[in-house]
Amino acid sequence: MADTATRTMIRTQGRRAYATFSGSRSGRRHPLVATAMVLPLAALLVVVFGGWEAVVTQASSVAVMLGR
Repeated sequence: MADTATRTMIRTQGRRAYATFSGSRSGRRHPLVATAMVLPLAALLVVVFGGWEAVVTQASSVAVMLGR
């Protein structure tokens, strides 16, 4: 029972630290910004795993699903 205040304080500090990194801005990111953020990682994964054919297959499947 006496240890409850310490645990509560530790939990509260953890939440504050998480809130600092979670980005408290509300709203949506522009699709071009999101694409620019994702493309370098996608290119790295393609090069590392050599999955260019899989990427092309998935992209064409998504394009067909979207009706383009």
